[in-house]
Amino acid sequence: GATVMPHVIFLHSALMQGRIVTRNPRMLKKLVRFERIDVIIAMSLAGCVNAAMLIMAASTFFSAGLNQVGTIEEAYKTLTPLLGQAASWVFAISLIVSGLSSTTVGTMAGQIIMQGFLRRSIPIWIRRSITMLPALLVITIGLEPTRTLVLSQVILSFGIPFALVPLILFTRREDVMGELVNRRLTTVLAGMVAGLIIALNLFLIYQTFFGG
Repeated sequence: GATVMPHVIFLHSALMQGRIVTRNPRMLKKLVRFERIDVIIAMSLAGCVNAAMLIMAASTFFSAGLNQVGTIEEAYKTLTPLLGQAASWVFAISLIVSGLSSTTVGTMAGQIIMQGFLRRSIPIWIRRSITMLPALLVITIGLEPTRTLVLSQVILSFGIPFALVPLILFTRREDVMGELVNRRLTTVLAGMVAGLIIALNLFLIYQTFFGG
């Protein structure tokens, strides 16, 4: 989607791990093929949704001379006179569905990370408190929503190196991956892409805190 979600890498691995019933190389290749299809479909759908949002904004807002629509509230209020009340409702429902989806993914990924790295299972009331209290605190204090959203993405970007770098290092090791080990070219290209992503996120962090 449009947000930074490095924790999804751990979730995808865990979902695939649950399907492994044998270490047969042929079966593992089949599972990798299915996982590749799952990821391609999911990313394609997310890309289409993001593209639809950009196209809608360009065709609706900018064509009407509205170049300063910078918040979700402004977008919602602006859609009604331009496209009708139904468009605003579709926009609102889409935001709710998106929030539920990302919250579910974040909760599942957090559980997997805690169980996998720390070997601990957190009680459900603590998990719910950790996920709900920060949002309630932001609402109670009255922080500016758009600025808070951007800061949340900056915080999430800190997790990108800790997800990408181990992934590249592990998938290049034949003793870990067996026949599914990455080729040297794949490792080099993945390293270059990871380096670019990390550099861009470091620039984002600098720009957010020191760029005014």
